[in-house]
Amino acid sequence: MATSAPENRSTFDDLSPRSLLGYYAAKFRAEFALQLAYRGAMLIWLFGLIIQPLVSLVVWTTVADSNGGEAGGFTTGEYAAYFVVLMVVNHLTFVWHMWEFGWRIQTGFFSPMLMRPIHPVHNDVVENLSFKAMGLIGIVPAAIILAVVFNADFGETSFGNAAAFVPALLLAMALRFILEWTLALAAFWMTKVSAMNDFYTFLSFFLSGMIAPLALLPEPARIVANILPFRWTVSFPVEVLLGQVGSGTIIVGFGVQLLWIAMAVLILRRLWAVAASRYSAVGA
Repeated sequence: MATSAPENRSTFDDLSPRSLLGYYAAKFRAEFALQLAYRGAMLIWLFGLIIQPLVSLVVWTTVADSNGGEAGGFTTGEYAAYFVVLMVVNHLTFVWHMWEFGWRIQTGFFSPMLMRPIHPVHNDVVENLSFKAMGLIGIVPAAIILAVVFNADFGETSFGNAAAFVPALLLAMALRFILEWTLALAAFWMTKVSAMNDFYTFLSFFLSGMIAPLALLPEPARIVANILPFRWTVSFPVEVLLGQVGSGTIIVGFGVQLLWIAMAVLILRRLWAVAASRYSAVGA
């Protein structure tokens, strides 16, 4: 049984800014309470977000130690600082909706979402933010402990770097969410999207700096990382905070992030208008 979205659900301008803020506040409180109720599942998620950068941290600090305390232009302490900050940034930019869109469509879960007087993306934004806020309770202590245990070196971090880190992080959060929510719409046309999601995740691990600092990649790979959005969703904020990029690169980076956000929003609006109008699910 086909279910088409109401016409105004194909836009992102359904509510006034004041009404939207009210929705966000109420929804955030509800989602945060839900995260508290399912804190066991939250701990499992956090473990996964901590273990990957921890493995990379151990590997690269071991490599540096075995080479006299330096490898690839990074000292042991700089590797530790990089992966500690990356762990926090990855948590704050993490998005999972690509992995559940197929389920939403196949089970008809999208039908009630489309009947609400607000675009479904707002529901996912608040859900995502509440998860990140709740997760900081575990991520921040873990980051502090790892920084102390591995003697992380933040010697190049200045007040200016910390100030520039804030917009770099916020733009990275927005870019990664919009980009992956847009890619998730492929589930409206594809029966199975797991292969696409796996390929995207594979590229992201290497080109966003999660496996190793991008400076260690071969030149062709660094060029690809600069052109594609991956660097700007994770690695760039880390580089900014640790003083690994100059002021000129920071300004250019902000521009690249904004450009990718603008393109992703444009594509998202166009794709959603088509996807919502053709949405159908058995039993919807």
